[in-house]
Amino acid sequence: MSLDLIIRNARICDGSGGPSFTGDVGVRDGRIVAVGEIGGDAAEVVDAGGLVVAPGFIDPHTHYDAQLVWDGLAQPSLEHGITTIVPGNCSLSLAPLKAEHRELLGATFRKIEEMPQNAFDAGLTWKWETFGEYVDAIRGGLGINVAPLVGHSLIRLWVMGEAARERAATDAEIADMQEALRECLRAGAVGMSGSWVDIDHENRPVPARLAEPKELDALCAVLGEFGAILQIVPEFWDADLLCARIDILGDLSRKHKISTTFSPLFDSNASPELVGIALDRIKLQAAHGARVTPQMQTRPIDLSFDLTAPMSTFATLPSWWATTLMPHDEKLAALRDPEHRAKLTAEIENFMMPIGLQIDFADAFVKRPGPNSTHLEGRTIRDIAAERGCHIAETIIDIALADDLQTSFGLEALGHNDTAKIADFLAEPLIGIGAGDGGAHVTNFSTYGDTGYLFSQYVRGHKTLSVETAVHKLTYDIANLWGIKDRGLVKPGYAADLVIFDPDNIDRGPEIAVDDLPAPGFRYIRRAAGIEQVFVNGRRAYSREGGYTEARVGAIVPQAA
Repeated sequence: MSLDLIIRNARICDGSGGPSFTGDVGVRDGRIVAVGEIGGDAAEVVDAGGLVVAPGFIDPHTHYDAQLVWDGLAQPSLEHGITTIVPGNCSLSLAPLKAEHRELLGATFRKIEEMPQNAFDAGLTWKWETFGEYVDAIRGGLGINVAPLVGHSLIRLWVMGEAARERAATDAEIADMQEALRECLRAGAVGMSGSWVDIDHENRPVPARLAEPKELDALCAVLGEFGAILQIVPEFWDADLLCARIDILGDLSRKHKISTTFSPLFDSNASPELVGIALDRIKLQAAHGARVTPQMQTRPIDLSFDLTAPMSTFATLPSWWATTLMPHDEKLAALRDPEHRAKLTAEIENFMMPIGLQIDFADAFVKRPGPNSTHLEGRTIRDIAAERGCHIAETIIDIALADDLQTSFGLEALGHNDTAKIADFLAEPLIGIGAGDGGAHVTNFSTYGDTGYLFSQYVRGHKTLSVETAVHKLTYDIANLWGIKDRGLVKPGYAADLVIFDPDNIDRGPEIAVDDLPAPGFRYIRRAAGIEQVFVNGRRAYSREGGYTEARVGAIVPQAA
């Protein structure tokens, strides 16, 4: 047997969740052709040295839609063992989109996913309108597999134009949307995403939120024709509303024989019973034949903020939000004005917490200081305010002013931080791993490293998951739900998406700022630990020693239907 690659001496966790075993993996023409004891030689032989060989991890909730245009590796996802990503979540994709709506979508995308405008504008070369044209635009440069969703908001905008932001659709428009969705699914979309919560750059509901039930039902009928999935963002912070949405998803799943998934589902000290209540409703729906899978991230919720632009941290602080929207010089003057400062101070004393989070700005710390504040790096606002004898709001403002607003502040573990409690949730078979948000919120917090964190916290730490179960939840469990064909298992006939990792050391690294955007600016990322090598479709895409390779063999992955 002539092989391109043999990985020998491996602890094979095949993605099924069954016991791992020692053996070899043989690859030819991008496919796994043999698993077990393999004789002979190959063009390349890798000694795994007893480390785990597993299917490449799948990330079902990303917003890499724009980044893939300038970075077909979706860095740093590959180095965390991820070989397949799902962009286009939360009702937003970059296609189908008519040229006259590019500015509107760009502003909406940047607002919801918190992306710098200069990087977004510099990196995007709009060469498409249809979904198929977008797929063709990114296909040639892919080093990672992509299973794209099409956004419901984009389908509405394509058919209805600006009216998609104003009203319900007519029956004729719904029929046109059904055909538009069919075209996207034929062109490579694995499903459709929606949202019941998001607002655009003008604080108006995204178009998907204006759909009447009959519209969503009609589009789900099309998903049923293709065996495609529905992803949606519900009111995840309110148990009653969330349960109502789970029931709606359950009805759609049964009626159209589709899988549905919602994200996020996270534990919050503000609503400590919410996950348990939602899980009971999911179990009820499952018992009646529905497939409603929540996505839960593994990491706690961290946020960053500065005063250069509106950020989610200020979502319930209207005066702070309005201040960040001011032109730069006007903003500096306002922040120095005693009357305006007093208004900001009063507001921070008594504000409604953002959805599901608990924020105390005294706990904020100087995260990325400007040149005049380097001596404050890592220190909390509480300590600095006490030292200076002033209010925490004034302390934040004065530190920001000292460096022309370039200092950024951090808030850590605002929710989803009770790891002992979350350990049990992640072990629940009906809860999927996801909601990572890779590619979004790039100057707010790092959305990378959930895979390593799963192993470090919940396999090695709390010991509620075995290595085999953790691998299963990151691979075949996701591939099966999403209808992703021939991926997620180390099995002959499956794509040779493989990761070699050290189960004793796999983890996420510290959050760091890197200057790798296509325009001046930075983003927060995390490097990986314990990932030795990553193969995409049989070619090495990343190694710990050599970094990223030149291989560009990523694919638009086919559905199982």
